[in-house]
Amino acid sequence: MNQRTHRIARNARRGGALLIAVVAVIVLAGMTTAMLTVSTAHQREDRAAASHVQALYVAEAGVSQGIARLEGDVPVAFFGAQGAPIAFADGGYWGTMNDNADGTWTITSFGQADGVERGIEAVIVAPPNPIFANALFAGNSSGDPAYTLDFGGCADQGDFIDGPVYSGNDIDVKCDAEITGKARADGTITGIGGEEGIPQPIPDIPAMNYPVNHDYDVADMFKSATLGSVDKSGTAYQLPEDSPAHIFRLNPDDRTTETSSTAKDDYFLEDPYEPVHVDKQQSGVDAWHITISGNGGEPGPNGNEKVYYIDGNLWLHSKPSYSYKLYTNGEFSRVTFVVKGNIYFADNMYYQNKQQDGIAFIAMKDPKEPDSGNIYFGDPAFGTLAHMDGFMYAENNFYDNNLDKAGSAEVTVVGNMTAGNQVLINRDYGDQHSKLTVEWDQRILSSTISLPGLPNVWDDAGDWTVGSWREIAVP
Repeated sequence: MNQRTHRIARNARRGGALLIAVVAVIVLAGMTTAMLTVSTAHQREDRAAASHVQALYVAEAGVSQGIARLEGDVPVAFFGAQGAPIAFADGGYWGTMNDNADGTWTITSFGQADGVERGIEAVIVAPPNPIFANALFAGNSSGDPAYTLDFGGCADQGDFIDGPVYSGNDIDVKCDAEITGKARADGTITGIGGEEGIPQPIPDIPAMNYPVNHDYDVADMFKSATLGSVDKSGTAYQLPEDSPAHIFRLNPDDRTTETSSTAKDDYFLEDPYEPVHVDKQQSGVDAWHITISGNGGEPGPNGNEKVYYIDGNLWLHSKPSYSYKLYTNGEFSRVTFVVKGNIYFADNMYYQNKQQDGIAFIAMKDPKEPDSGNIYFGDPAFGTLAHMDGFMYAENNFYDNNLDKAGSAEVTVVGNMTAGNQVLINRDYGDQHSKLTVEWDQRILSSTISLPGLPNVWDDAGDWTVGSWREIAVP
């Protein structure tokens, strides 16, 4: 009886231990399964998170590829496709490129990685053309290592440049001269802070091929000109009032002292069909009007928003008058004068409508004439230049004519001054300085106005930048 009882007790203990072992195995198996499930879930989450990030990086690669295409001037409307992306790393991208026609492009790029897709929209901004992006630009195309773009003057005679400035070599700012915009130079900058060692492209004006790409060939039109006289302004070759080129007079006989040393024909911007005004105050209030044919009720075909090409020299210089004004009756006037020779600014030029009017003066080199592609500032005899409205580009240099203490004490430019080579206006004579003020006109750069026949406002050959960036849904 006792033996049987002991056997039952031992069997009971063995059964309990087995049951505990079985339960333990089941619990451990469940925990292992749960741990494996959690681990697998974490791995899937990690892979998903990695793919989510990777898809964005791949989309960014597509944007970078689009920028590279813009810098290489090979944009495309589409790159890749959702079903056939361009391979990158372990994924691929596709997207679009759209020209916004304002110096910006919109690039949309979609990245794909391990089944995850994400999208980016980026607005890419082109670098502005140096013709319009600076108040004053001197490219130093000759590569002169000694060239310095100088600004000086003390107290009230200190030069004042309201906008960015660039020199293809050095910049030196002395005494009370001031530059409000950023100063950049390929060389060194003395007197103010700025960015040194920064090369910038020189505008490629010859690429515009103005001898072919123009609206009016003034020299050709003057083959039919006849001699005519204007009160106190001598006798010169002129065209009828209904001709778009009637605003020029060729080789006037009362200014041979100034023109006798020039190598080419000399065209003077003055309208023989408008009364000669004097404007002794040089304020533009009583300026000699320049009227564009067919504009604001003027006779002849529409000469507004046209390119006038002149194989010769262009002058703003009159014996009786101190100022000219681009004038119209209730309309705006916008013209571009391209000169294969030199431009001489001896008298003042004003807009009638400062918000809407515009003039571009471009001086191109003539390979046959060493003295060409220059813009000269100042009256060679009296120094009466005080004010210039206009966008000015000299393929070669800017020079001064009599900007000394006996002439112009101050010259104000409302527009800009761009020289392919150098700005060489020496305005220091003893203790006297002739002040240069440049008020940068940003209307072309901001697309507020456009002038005919000018290069693109934006320079496709420069460095593009990201203006804005955002994530977008994948369609």
